[in-house]
Amino acid sequence: MSTASPLTLNNGVTIPPIGFGVFQTPPDETRDAVQAALSTGYRHIDTAAAYGNEREVAEAIATSGVGRSKVFLETKIWISDYGYDETLHGFDKSARKLGVNQIDLLILHQALPSEFDKTLDAYRALETLLADGKVRAIGVSNFMVEHLTRLLDTATVVPAVNQIEVHPYFQQREVQAFGAQHGILSQAWSPIGGITFYRDGEHTSTLQDPVIGEIATAHGKTPAQVMLRWHLQQGRSAIPKSTKPARIAENFDVFDFELTGEQLAAIDALDTGKRGGPEPEAITLESFGREIPEA
Repeated sequence: MSTASPLTLNNGVTIPPIGFGVFQTPPDETRDAVQAALSTGYRHIDTAAAYGNEREVAEAIATSGVGRSKVFLETKIWISDYGYDETLHGFDKSARKLGVNQIDLLILHQALPSEFDKTLDAYRALETLLADGKVRAIGVSNFMVEHLTRLLDTATVVPAVNQIEVHPYFQQREVQAFGAQHGILSQAWSPIGGITFYRDGEHTSTLQDPVIGEIATAHGKTPAQVMLRWHLQQGRSAIPKSTKPARIAENFDVFDFELTGEQLAAIDALDTGKRGGPEPEAITLESFGREIPEA
């Protein structure tokens, strides 16, 4: 199975374009899923403190036969650990669970609009960790233009990545354009739209979309593969997830075909503007705070 050239972040660090995500994957299934992904050829694993499965990611890497230096490891600080000292400690917790001294990419999981000073202090801690060599790159997740603007007003390091919900039915073009303007890579979570949408009076899914299906048939590929190829050709990093080995392999087999300009435009035209995940402005400690355990 062929692979693609890595993407280069704004600080020169390279990152594999397709990562493997473990959001909502139970800890007892994470180990096997990550091992399957590494066996398939994935070299970028994306987890988070709030997922509760960093330890199992570490176990999978340790027993995979793939050297740690060959795996790009990304994790996220949860809002409950925002604040300068709290975020430094959040790194310590994640590094301990992941069994590493250095994390390749560490990002803030959400903006905290109601207490944005804590968000800024958390990012300042990421800058310290970067300067100390404890992380190779830093970034954010689910930050909208207004959050990025406020962050850039005080940050000394431009985020390398903004991980956001992007798929054919929800494309966040304004956020992507702002990121591109400032050298921030857009990284897509839910890249194949693993959410059911209400479209044209009916419940539907990107996987059943007739436009995507027609393109898939033309290339002898699946709808999921077409959507991942769409991300790659538009310069995004994409983080698909699955616990099924066949689907894990399918999602990685996207480097041997190319969508035409017309096909890319047809997928672009599917945007509904409707978000599947939570509204970033609705994130508060009262509603979403949770303790991240020490071990």
